[in-house]
Amino acid sequence: MKKIFLILFFFNLTFNSVHAISPEIFVQSTVNRASQILSKSISKEEKMDQLKAIAKETVDIKGVGFYSLGSARKNMSDKEKIQYFDLFENYFLKSFSSRLSEYTNPKIEVTGSKVLNKNYTIVNSLLVSSSERPEVKIDWRIYTKNPENPLIRDLIIEGLSLARTQKEEFESILNSNNRDINSLFKSLEKFSNNY
Repeated sequence: MKKIFLILFFFNLTFNSVHAISPEIFVQSTVNRASQILSKSISKEEKMDQLKAIAKETVDIKGVGFYSLGSARKNMSDKEKIQYFDLFENYFLKSFSSRLSEYTNPKIEVTGSKVLNKNYTIVNSLLVSSSERPEVKIDWRIYTKNPENPLIRDLIIEGLSLARTQKEEFESILNSNNRDINSLFKSLEKFSNNY
């Protein structure tokens, strides 16, 4: 359960970039900004609102959402795609911000990076261990096509890709319901309404 919370936490850490910025600085700044929000003496609801706002700015929610659809995306109409994104964004923001608001001041140190191509860089980091948690390796997949607006596309926590895991979960829902896209819509809506 703690590992799931860590995944949810790191996926929503963000930084509002206004100039070209290296992926490493972007990630470290992301961590620092989120830690400040989580350490504030404000209500859970206020923390959630602030986390939602910065997530909208710098996490590629739409890209992650459509990646999570896998092959199902090919058979969807434009109207269904619009409906899906609205549901996915709401699901993403509500589920992650709710869990994130329970955390206080995690410490992450960037340890290096590797440029995959002009569009992607992997940034390596470590969640520093504490009396409550062990050290955790976190690799950030940063979309760098626009150097003035880097975006988080995925996190790999101790080798586990959050985006891939979510894709597999959505695929399972579809396979259990005769590939009916409405079954996924209902699942996302039901999940969001529980928060």
